[in-house]
Amino acid sequence: MLEVREWFAGDMAGFIRVPGPDDDKFSRGVVGLRTGSAVYQGAAVLGVEAAWRTGSGFVLYAGDAPQAVLARRPETVIGPAERIRPDAWVIGSGTDAATRTADETAALRALLAGQTAVVTDAGAIELAVTATAPLVLTPHAGEFARLCETLEIDAPAPGDHAERAMRLRAVAADLGQVVLLKGSRTLIADPSGELISVSSAPGWLATAGAGDVLAGVAGALIAANPRAALVEVAAASAWLHGHAAAVAAGVTGGGMGHPIVALDVAEALPAAIGMLLA
Repeated sequence: MLEVREWFAGDMAGFIRVPGPDDDKFSRGVVGLRTGSAVYQGAAVLGVEAAWRTGSGFVLYAGDAPQAVLARRPETVIGPAERIRPDAWVIGSGTDAATRTADETAALRALLAGQTAVVTDAGAIELAVTATAPLVLTPHAGEFARLCETLEIDAPAPGDHAERAMRLRAVAADLGQVVLLKGSRTLIADPSGELISVSSAPGWLATAGAGDVLAGVAGALIAANPRAALVEVAAASAWLHGHAAAVAAGVTGGGMGHPIVALDVAEALPAAIGMLLA
């Protein structure tokens, strides 16, 4: 039987760093995002919003939806900016591999061949097979099934939680990367075989764009915690994402709550963090 570690609020200590008098915008963590497209501009907005709201001191956006990003978050720097070196990158959210240009593919491969940690989502997940940079992959069930097919690993049967965990561990080991498999019970695995389960999210989080918010949260926490194990930062990101959804949906005090949209989750991140620090 696989050993799975459950992640709780008490495990969050140390992952949310309160800035002190010697901090500046760069020491708080610099996040770069290469996300969004003409069709899915909102994905870029959601990821950037989440990175800022999670506490990043500097956010660089280098994707295809700069005007949409600036309209929502004018603090964002539009890249490329040669003198800015992000502490973490977020790529792939709101993009489609089938319509990606050769130049964009080359730019993504360059990031995936670097030394900076990369949160790899949606349209960029298939590029992770040859990546050498440290990654946190964030597939949903369909993307995970396609990744399993590429790696010639049997995809888990729907609803089989034990098989889901076994396949996730196999994929993480095969890739040599951390993989976060999104779901009502999010599972995170690292290449050593460690498995972490996160169940902090309400059902209301099953909404379009929620994964884009998660990617931004993960980028921010990775940038702020450069010496932490990626599997634990990924678990902390999933827990905070779910907790922010619970705050947004009004279920932290019990009850059924109410519908939310992805932007509600991003906007609830400061309150969710405040509750952790109280």
